[in-house]
Amino acid sequence: MRFQGKISEWNDDKGYGFVEPNGGGERTFIHIKSFKSKVRRPTNGDLVIYEVAKDNRQRSNAINVSYPHERSSAIKRSGSNISLLWPLLFMSSLLALTLFQRIPVFLFIVYASLSVMTFIAYAIDKHAAQHNHWRTQESTLHLLALLGGWPGALSAQQLLRHKSAKVEFRQVFWVTVFLNLLLLCGLTMTVQGRSILGTVTTEILHLIAPWA
Repeated sequence: MRFQGKISEWNDDKGYGFVEPNGGGERTFIHIKSFKSKVRRPTNGDLVIYEVAKDNRQRSNAINVSYPHERSSAIKRSGSNISLLWPLLFMSSLLALTLFQRIPVFLFIVYASLSVMTFIAYAIDKHAAQHNHWRTQESTLHLLALLGGWPGALSAQQLLRHKSAKVEFRQVFWVTVFLNLLLLCGLTMTVQGRSILGTVTTEILHLIAPWA
């Protein structure tokens, strides 16, 4: 069970003190070695999250001590890592389908190219925001995502930390992702869709090699 409390009577020279649980209760001995993070030294009044364990003499000791902001940061980092997996899995799946000739090559190229373009657009917009320059319209970013650049957009949101906290933008963004995936399924999983892809592939081949 985890508790939250404030440090009191901290002796920095000896590296120990006590933690008093929020809401009252028995204070618990706390030692510097029990802190998960060694970035900074504890001080009186610090808010900490901890567990309680008994030592050999049945005395209560705080263990697995951390600061609240460290816990929330770890959760955010974990969420970011998971978000980065989606574009990687999607592009890997597209590549595999391309290699096994389940979808035409140009479809993978379109998604890869648009993803790179969209990532660059996010980077440019973030730079513009930081320097008060002309911004890229949100509708443009959404259009790029809708056309197939959403893997790059999602990567940019996490890696560049741009547009990742704006709720309204994210809601529209996920709608564009859903619509794009719906279109992709229609093109690759229906007779009419595969017919369209076949026609487009033939036209592209004629443009690249008119003599073919």
